[in-house]
Amino acid sequence: MIRPLWLILVSVLLGAVGQLSMKKGMSYLGPISLNLSTLFVNLTRMLTSPFVLLGLFLYAISAVLWLAVLSRVQLSYAYPMISIGYVLVLMLSWIFLNERLAYLRILGVLLICCGVFLISRS
Repeated sequence: MIRPLWLILVSVLLGAVGQLSMKKGMSYLGPISLNLSTLFVNLTRMLTSPFVLLGLFLYAISAVLWLAVLSRVQLSYAYPMISIGYVLVLMLSWIFLNERLAYLRILGVLLICCGVFLISRS
């Protein structure tokens, strides 16, 4: 049987990678408008982008795993673990998307890590 902590970590990882994939897909598409006149065209463009589709697929798998997590552990334990995703997105965005990391963001992520560590010990 898979331990709940592993399910949480895999779910969060898939969600973070899904975010990166969707960002990459949307970067190729450029800025979009959600005006009613262009909504259908833009939705079609988004939903035919391979990176956006991959990101949505990874999100769907993440959601299924998350439901398995919720069936096994208390929400007050599991939900704060989602903040690990902030850490992953920050690091992966820096590595794969060449995004700039400000010192305050790094400090914030370190504080998040401390909080997740404390929660995981409870």
